[in-house]
Amino acid sequence: MRPTTKDLARAAGVSLATVDRVLNERPNVSDRSVRKVHDAIERIGFERNLAAVNLARSRTYRFHFVLPERGDQYLAELLAEVDAACATLKSDLVEVNVIRLDIEDPHAVANQLSSLNPGEVDGVAVMAPESPQVRDAVMRLNERDIHVVQFLSGQANLGHHDFVGIDNVAAGATAGRLVGRFSSGRHGRIAVITETIQSQDSLKRRLGFDRVINQGFPALQCLPTLETHGDAGRAERIIRQTFANYPDIVAVYIMSSEARVPLEAVSRYAALGNLVVVAHERTPFNEQALRDERIDAIIAQNPGHAVRSALRILRARADKRQPFAAQEKMRIEILLAENL
Repeated sequence: MRPTTKDLARAAGVSLATVDRVLNERPNVSDRSVRKVHDAIERIGFERNLAAVNLARSRTYRFHFVLPERGDQYLAELLAEVDAACATLKSDLVEVNVIRLDIEDPHAVANQLSSLNPGEVDGVAVMAPESPQVRDAVMRLNERDIHVVQFLSGQANLGHHDFVGIDNVAAGATAGRLVGRFSSGRHGRIAVITETIQSQDSLKRRLGFDRVINQGFPALQCLPTLETHGDAGRAERIIRQTFANYPDIVAVYIMSSEARVPLEAVSRYAALGNLVVVAHERTPFNEQALRDERIDAIIAQNPGHAVRSALRILRARADKRQPFAAQEKMRIEILLAENL
């Protein structure tokens, strides 16, 4: 059986009242008593039932998700998963709020993060491209005891902060392997498309992709990254110009999570049946394109897992616990038409 507070008091040689004051960090306890209780915790393996404690205190966890203002089907999937998590965790006194921002405006994101009040929010999951402004705002949040999870897209030089998402270098390398194998020895160029290369997920995917293509498939040449910035008109223009300038394009790699707009633009200037196409994330559009053979493979991460993982990590940090790392590790999924 799990040790109780009575067992802890007996092992520490102190009263139950002293144990209660130490566990709840109340004043008027000697340093010697605090040490005795903590030594006994280690010795007998005492663990508090935090759910019961929080319920007794009527403590509410207050978490925010900072997500893009603009998006397509994958953003809709994330929002749906956040709503589902809200409904599931309501009985556990967890409140989740979504803040939608123009994440390509680093000052707007930084200002929003700076405005958060530690008395009103316990933690925040941030999905935003890398920038000095956002990176500094995240560091200031931690200094103010607001816990932060880097959600799907992280910030450079914040490796000690929690991150939820797949290994994006490995994801890009996987895409490179698929494109190279599916190209079957053809010579030509690869168009690489994303919303912004400032996003750490896209930057790391590009690094992994280039490494595999350059080392293993010398007949293929990667073109500079096309950035759509989530704008359909811009996507149309730059993709049209790229295919006009490079008629020898044999493959397309869409690094961002939203593939519908760029792929529809590509289909107007090239025959998709003649191209190898690899995209990211399982959305209704991508699934149908995979069935229709407009996409050859999808590299996916489970949005529900990502949302739940972010909330579990934020809750653990709020409780001053270490998250269970193995539970939060996200797998890279490779989807083909045959295994949908």
